[in-house]
Amino acid sequence: MTIRTRITDDNPVLLDIWHRAVKATHAFLSEQDIAGLYPQVRDLYLPSVTIWVAETGDGRIAGFIGTNDAQIEMLFVDPDRFGQRVGTRLLDHVRAQHPHPTVDVNEQNPGAHAFYRRYGFRDIGRSETDAAGRPFPLIHMSY
Repeated sequence: MTIRTRITDDNPVLLDIWHRAVKATHAFLSEQDIAGLYPQVRDLYLPSVTIWVAETGDGRIAGFIGTNDAQIEMLFVDPDRFGQRVGTRLLDHVRAQHPHPTVDVNEQNPGAHAFYRRYGFRDIGRSETDAAGRPFPLIHMSY
């Protein structure tokens, strides 16, 4: 598996991975919530961050991570690749550039919270709402 910079042609695959990963891990979001987020992810979030892609030997994208300097803004893995250390490899890549990254995790996504804690992140705070003011509490974490 190699980690490379995202190219524009990757975006449809990244959106597909985002959609399937969110459906698999964000049970607190309704279909309507996900549908409402989709254009924001496509038009605002993906273009606004540095994205690194995990690519398999056969050229398939297994996951991606988006950062704004040391802040991890997104990390999504193809659900077919869960448990294959894709997320860990992406975090390793980011930590090589930013030794002490931070991340905000949805409190209602205990799997993601546990993943980051296993990696070595620690809770440093909590917000009652997400960045858009929606009632989705966030756990703020730092490595």
